[in-house]
Amino acid sequence: MSIAPAETATASHCPYCALQCAMTLTDTAGAISVGARDFPTNRGGLCKKGWTSAELLSSPDRIVEPMLRHPDGGFAAASWEDALDLVADRLAALRAEHGADSVGVFGGGGLTNEKAYQLGKFTRVALGSSRIDYNGRFCMSSAAAAGNRAFGLDRGLPFRVEDLGAAETILLLGSNVAQTMPPFVAHLEGARAAGGLIVVDPRRSATARLTEDGAGMHVQPAAGTDLALLLGLTHLVIAERLADREYLAARTIGFEALRRSVGEWWPERTQEHTGVPVWQLREIARRLAAGRGTYILTGRGVEQHEDGTDTATAAINLSLALGLVGTARSGYGTLTGQGNGQGGREHGQKCDQLPGYRKITDGAARAHVAAVWGVDAQSLPGPGLPAVELLSSMGRPGGIRCLLVHGSNVVVSAPNASRVREGLAALDFLVVCDFFFSETAQFADVVLPVTQWAEEEGTMTSLEGRVIRRRRAIDPPPGVRSELWIFRELARRLGSPSTFSDDPAVVFDELCRASEGGIADYSGLSHELLDSGVAAYWPYPTGSGGTPRLFLDRFAHADGLARIVAVRSRSSARPEPGTLTLVTGRLLEHYQSGAQTRRVLELAAAQPAARVQLHPATADRLAIIDGSEVELANVRGTVRCVAEVTPDIRPDTVFLPFHFAGDECANLLTSDATDPVSGMPEFKKTIVTVRAVQRELSNA
Repeated sequence: MSIAPAETATASHCPYCALQCAMTLTDTAGAISVGARDFPTNRGGLCKKGWTSAELLSSPDRIVEPMLRHPDGGFAAASWEDALDLVADRLAALRAEHGADSVGVFGGGGLTNEKAYQLGKFTRVALGSSRIDYNGRFCMSSAAAAGNRAFGLDRGLPFRVEDLGAAETILLLGSNVAQTMPPFVAHLEGARAAGGLIVVDPRRSATARLTEDGAGMHVQPAAGTDLALLLGLTHLVIAERLADREYLAARTIGFEALRRSVGEWWPERTQEHTGVPVWQLREIARRLAAGRGTYILTGRGVEQHEDGTDTATAAINLSLALGLVGTARSGYGTLTGQGNGQGGREHGQKCDQLPGYRKITDGAARAHVAAVWGVDAQSLPGPGLPAVELLSSMGRPGGIRCLLVHGSNVVVSAPNASRVREGLAALDFLVVCDFFFSETAQFADVVLPVTQWAEEEGTMTSLEGRVIRRRRAIDPPPGVRSELWIFRELARRLGSPSTFSDDPAVVFDELCRASEGGIADYSGLSHELLDSGVAAYWPYPTGSGGTPRLFLDRFAHADGLARIVAVRSRSSARPEPGTLTLVTGRLLEHYQSGAQTRRVLELAAAQPAARVQLHPATADRLAIIDGSEVELANVRGTVRCVAEVTPDIRPDTVFLPFHFAGDECANLLTSDATDPVSGMPEFKKTIVTVRAVQRELSNA
């Protein structure tokens, strides 16, 4: 008589996007299966990526022991002791010869709060370096900068996701949630039923199609004109006396400067600049002001620009003019993308921040954190370089000579990817912690295998500022270690003046103490409390019950008022006729650089290669047929991919996903020019040429 294998079930969350859908992980004799779990954000749903997420735990591509590069260019396995001794020796030598800032650290928005916190501490205390930043600089930095200067605080959604269900009007700019976080769509149903879902996108995306059949309106501006669109809408709100003057007087400062600054964006000029007709502009403004529960939400499509901070600010200004923010039934928010994009930017991965979202230049903040770490505040370095500048400094005089990469694949995800490849090759030493031999790991001198999501304990912070538990459901392979253990071992070898625990609960308790009194105060939290099932929205100071909805009484500035910051469009007129603007973005089946999802058989089979979307009129003009090979090019590089001819995009725009590597890498084309406030690179407005690839016929 056979005995069925024992099963254990673990409640956890998806390893991918910031919606952090709840799931149950069932371990049957070491094999993990995924089940959906009811939770306010996903309501029992998962997308393709979530359902297939466990496949990577047993992937044959998994790195299960440290790998060292040999002189012949190949890799060979090594013991952990030998690998860490080598890393520590090289770090010490480079610091001694070139200074602490010759060593750089690049983190990721997928790391747990514990690992993100410990990474910042390790860089500043064990390495003594200021040179740390992370890939959230490519994702959320403009929205964060805009939120901080307007509200005094940056939390992607300052309300619960489920609050959107009561809205009758939702303006969604630059986000294709139907593909990037499909379960989120359920929260749009109230607005759709009321005919009030307004989607702004140059493409007729899956999200834009949700507005069909009377559910709302698709607004299709020219790529890169979102700032002009928002200024034009604000002009109309003011000109048609739709602004909430009582709210503006009581809760904001700066309205008069805003009124003057948008005076030049009358409807006809806005139409000329954006391509959005006057009638549609007026209809949007009036709908937003109708006062039946209205939300304005932004995504990367309007933020990943050289003027991304100003564009996000313009969306905030429109929200404030309408009196939406800090009320019980309306609001403004931005949709965080990466799994821990919110928590990852709160506790020390950013070059200018300390835990609790404190500024590293604030003397009181430095003193508080240094006391928790048991070091002299004077020993902490000052601000470093934002991500693009950090990567650009590789291989250059005075730049970093060594880089440690955690949770990121910069060869694919960073702008101007050719320059990044050159920089990595010019480093004296590169260490990559990863699950697989990513495109970045292939440049490394040392690759260290680390735990995946279902093999570790920790916490994540979702797009709504809710701190949730990640739980260990299965043991990692014997040769795999957590980054917390790696930090501890390297810190010990480097003679760090502070202690480093590899116990996630202990690290989280220290994070909470370090964050106490800061903007992102976690001091009232612990793993034990989170395990009780409490809904924990930060700030969650000791003795509180958390803050599901922010700004109801006051904003986070000292006087309690929101700042309306007048902004102007710096861009010139629209590109010349015939010019094509490349917009990059995501597909349903893949995530970020694709280092994980391209290894999942079902996902790779559905989207095996990069395809560029272009309009039939554009394809006809360029003699390109659907399914043919094409080449996109500009001064930075060339990409080869497959043509997808579709009417779902403007004739002056082409769309290419950024999940693919090699000659299909979209970031070979993008510019490393950045927003002057946030350091966000320009991903959404790249001028390219497109041509059909002519294959020579064989004479054989």
